[in-house]
Amino acid sequence: MKTITKIIATSAAAVALFFTTSVNAQSQKLGIGITAGIPTSDAYSVALGADLRYQFDVDKQLSIPVTAGYTHLSGKEIGNTGVDFPSYGYIPVKVGAKYFFDPSGSGIYGLAELGAGFGTKSGSGTSFVYSPAVGYAWSNGLDLGVKYEGLAQNSTSTGFFGLRLAYGFGL
Repeated sequence: MKTITKIIATSAAAVALFFTTSVNAQSQKLGIGITAGIPTSDAYSVALGADLRYQFDVDKQLSIPVTAGYTHLSGKEIGNTGVDFPSYGYIPVKVGAKYFFDPSGSGIYGLAELGAGFGTKSGSGTSFVYSPAVGYAWSNGLDLGVKYEGLAQNSTSTGFFGLRLAYGFGL
């Protein structure tokens, strides 16, 4: 799984580099966001994160985002066993496609991202990360989205449902 995750992450970076060099005339945005979520695993109590997103517009309705940040899944006691599950932190690096349903390039959108999640603790390795989302982007730069972010590594997976609030500005 490690090799395939690295291949996907490298491929995503290459695609992002290709688009950034070939669409210089298109608009570009940089955004900063915060995320809070509910994990899908009983081992974690809450998911909190922050990210930077570089987004370049292919046209008014289609954008290619490249996102990187930090996400922390807070561990908790599993049932009443007295066993505390450790917290898990990772650095997600993702590339995707964002489609606005309104021709103006704001309003309701759908987003799909793929990439790699680099564990921050020694030995935690690299996970495959996938993140579908829907949201609403205002023309003043505010962005509110609902997403699922999943991580898969060595035949195990976890994830969270989250709410992302962000502000973006043109470059």
